[in-house]
Amino acid sequence: MANIFAKKPLAQLLGEANSSGEGSLKRTLGAGNLVALGVGAIIGAGLFVRTAAAAAQASGPGVTLAFIVAAIGCAFAGLCYAEFAAMIPIAGSAYTYAYTTMGEFVAWIIGWALIMEYALGAATVSIAWSEYLNKLLEAFHLSPISYEWSHSPFESAAVDGVMHTGVINLPALLVIVALSLLLIKGTQESAMFNAIVVFLKVAIVLVFIAVGWQFINPTNHEPYLIPENAEPVKNAAGAVVREYTGWNKHGWGGILGGAAIVFFAFIGFDAVSTAAQEAKNPKRDMPIGILGSLAVCTVLYILFGHVLTGVANWREFADPAKGGEASVTYAIKAHMPGYEWLGTAVTMAILLGFSSVILVMLMGQSRVFFSMAKDGLMPKAFSDLHPKFRTPYKSNLALLIFVGAFAAFVPGSLAGDLTSFGTLLAFVLVSAGVWIMRKSDPAQPRPFRAPLSSPSFPFVPIMGMVVCLGMIAALDEFTLKVAMGWMLLGFIVYFIYGKRNSKLQQGIVVVPTEMEEQAFIEPDPKNA
Repeated sequence: MANIFAKKPLAQLLGEANSSGEGSLKRTLGAGNLVALGVGAIIGAGLFVRTAAAAAQASGPGVTLAFIVAAIGCAFAGLCYAEFAAMIPIAGSAYTYAYTTMGEFVAWIIGWALIMEYALGAATVSIAWSEYLNKLLEAFHLSPISYEWSHSPFESAAVDGVMHTGVINLPALLVIVALSLLLIKGTQESAMFNAIVVFLKVAIVLVFIAVGWQFINPTNHEPYLIPENAEPVKNAAGAVVREYTGWNKHGWGGILGGAAIVFFAFIGFDAVSTAAQEAKNPKRDMPIGILGSLAVCTVLYILFGHVLTGVANWREFADPAKGGEASVTYAIKAHMPGYEWLGTAVTMAILLGFSSVILVMLMGQSRVFFSMAKDGLMPKAFSDLHPKFRTPYKSNLALLIFVGAFAAFVPGSLAGDLTSFGTLLAFVLVSAGVWIMRKSDPAQPRPFRAPLSSPSFPFVPIMGMVVCLGMIAALDEFTLKVAMGWMLLGFIVYFIYGKRNSKLQQGIVVVPTEMEEQAFIEPDPKNA
């Protein structure tokens, strides 16, 4: 059993990263493309939904501080990702890092968990994309897609007094198909599409910040922290809809509670590391892409939260009739007269945000499958590259079928917080991997070094593990049970298929020559 923890030699990884043959991904992405990928994955509906939810449930106007706390937690993991991505610029992200630091079985665990983050995440977001498409059609006074053709067959609802049952979520399926085909066409084309989408949705966010600043009422920011004796919020019928009892519902405890809510709005920057093998100059560009996208989104989140809680009082968002998914639109219509059109623009920004999130998630999952297949832990077809486009097209086609089927026929609510579990588990193992690698291979050149991460003082890796483990513990019991069931299934698949077909277990290890390894460690400046 000990061999299941065999580690993939670092020299082999470096050789694969330096390879440019037919079996290698094409290096087409610059630092700007990588930052755009990160922003595309991070800024989704979370910005428009989580902000009001955190303000109403825990932080009040102090939601801006909650964003800062959440960003600090992400930064610990982001620094660890940046060190690995610059040192080992190869597709696979957390899976690859775990393989060389903690062994094959741990790598399999994280590769299996990443399916929850990327594949299930893409399916869940595509279902939400379908819902917002109908909202946008209604905003333009167009007929929405009928309930039957925009919902799962397991969903039913009364529409205009008539009970309807879904047949297939056609819009969710079509957006998966379209973005999968775009990914097959090429990474550069996908990155260009993502860059355009990111530009449009960030522009709408900036317009809301600039216009909304004029409508800020300073009294809405007072008190900045929810007082301990805050009165409960009641709806129009006089029923209590929100109480502020408990340490994490007011004061500084409320800031931490709000940080837990908005933390998941930052998820996505790790997807940048899956594109490491397609970066032109990974040693420089990967840290810029990961940390740069985190920095950009943190600034936008803080400004957005400040304006939203200044335009409308945070207590208003506690009322389901005013908060929830339509919180930003409500604030615009109720407190920004003359700018009702901006509410429609926000709906469009959410739709665009979903599109780029789906794209990056599908890209990230296909790259993880690509790396696992190269190691023999997944069927070889997942590592086959298109003869013309040099993209893992069979992996993308498999995801089109799997994710498309989930999006078309399964209710989005079933996925719950499984996406968050997979992401946080990856964060924990990457943070641990940096610490292990610092101790096991201290002489290995590191183009980027996470600060305060020496073997004797691993502050950043430990904080990354502690913060993310705390977030995992905060997930609801049902989500944890389903996640454990999924991981148990993964163990079975590994021992039935992965372990028997692993190239490392079979001794199929190709170690590059000293010249090849040196060429990676010290690349020709002309090719940088």
